[in-house]
Amino acid sequence: MRIAFYDAHKYEKKIFDEMNEKFRHDITYFDFQLNENTCMTAKDFDVVCVFVNDTLNDTVIKQLKEFNIKMIALRCSGFNNIDLDSASKNGITVVRVPSYSPHAIAEHTIGLMLSLLRKLPQAYVRTRGANFSLEGLIGRELFEKTIGIIGTGQIGKVTAEILKGFGCNIMLYDIYQDHKWADKNGFFYYPLQEVLQSSDIITLHCPLTDQTKHLINFGSVNLLKKNCIIINTSRGALIETTALIKALKLKKIAGAALDVYEEENTFFFTDWSDEILNDDTLARLLTFPNVIITSHQAFLTEEALKAIATTTLKNISDFDKKETLSNIVLTA
Repeated sequence: MRIAFYDAHKYEKKIFDEMNEKFRHDITYFDFQLNENTCMTAKDFDVVCVFVNDTLNDTVIKQLKEFNIKMIALRCSGFNNIDLDSASKNGITVVRVPSYSPHAIAEHTIGLMLSLLRKLPQAYVRTRGANFSLEGLIGRELFEKTIGIIGTGQIGKVTAEILKGFGCNIMLYDIYQDHKWADKNGFFYYPLQEVLQSSDIITLHCPLTDQTKHLINFGSVNLLKKNCIIINTSRGALIETTALIKALKLKKIAGAALDVYEEENTFFFTDWSDEILNDDTLARLLTFPNVIITSHQAFLTEEALKAIATTTLKNISDFDKKETLSNIVLTA
């Protein structure tokens, strides 16, 4: 199959080329994102392979249909950046990677928690400049903290199990509750309001839907403890960023660690160090000493990248061979 691979980076090319030795697809890598301005480049291909920041709206999908694109292969689990109604109407199959390494995301989540609680970024910057003072570096322990885990899919579950080992008290919230797993681990589900009001740390692990968009907003931040910190390694739009900034400015919460951001598709995965950052909201977040931002890197482990590449390429091969697809979002 001829694959147009968008938003490609060196670390992906290396892994995909290695994994493709088994599948033998013809991959052309583009370092730009797929959107209305670039979709003309999909001509003469069979499949477009896309990531979280590519834009596949109705206009793009209609153009892909004209080019006889047969499949949209997501190399991620989320698909909120695709107009699924349009893909269905235009007869384009959509597949994804539903699970690659929940441990990668969960471990990054824990890393962000510890970094924020123990002020590790500030300590690192100090010692690099030969400043070994401990003033202003008093942290907080993770032990016996109450952790509110919102979303108990695979990533949320692994996160909860890791935090159990730290001696944390776990409070769960999910519309779809897995009581068998919760009972096995001694966890309990609670109403969302109770989780927000009682937690020392809130960590988000739910998909982005109409129901979860801006789950953390001007109303919900008022329910949080003043010493609460928020972790988001899921989807940027789960948090209303202006509400988060206001809460930080008024010291209604103790901090936030974000691996995702509402408007990240313009900035993340790209070096802007020599440019003026023209997103005032993101720029403001970066000024807070109690905010840590990583550029959507929670998935970025060798293990996860190999799993993503293998599943993506197998999805395409199964489609080409007309075999049963196990990772369908929708089929033509």
